[in-house]
Amino acid sequence: MPFNYDLDFDHIDFREQPELYRVGRGEQGVLLVEPYKSEILPYWRFKTPDIARESSEKIYELFLDYKAKNDFVGMDMAKKFLQMGYTRARRYTNYKDGRKYDEAGKVMERQNDPEKAESAAIFMERWKLARTDQEYLEMKKEHQKKYG
Repeated sequence: MPFNYDLDFDHIDFREQPELYRVGRGEQGVLLVEPYKSEILPYWRFKTPDIARESSEKIYELFLDYKAKNDFVGMDMAKKFLQMGYTRARRYTNYKDGRKYDEAGKVMERQNDPEKAESAAIFMERWKLARTDQEYLEMKKEHQKKYG
């Protein structure tokens, strides 16, 4: 079932109402679902490899904390932030200002920023750990079976 963007995200606490949460695809909902967005976003950084390492470790630690609390929505959101760390760092690896298209909609020339590429690789490691975690996968399957 796709992520439901029609919900009133300003007034839903998904910890209290996990039945309203849909996994969706990729990073869908990552900047909408509370209280998780507010808990995870302050740690999400990728400017340098050292910052990315610290950030990805903290977010993965949150993933494990949510897991210990049997909080699937929190786990899924932490996984999405790890994925977003990877995808955004890759975007800045290829495009210095993070913009892929110019004002005319034409794809800009790709660059290669090795520092951002390393940041992306750091996030990729933690993202892989989260997305292949067996308990996470079981909880995801159960959540989707139960709620869609």
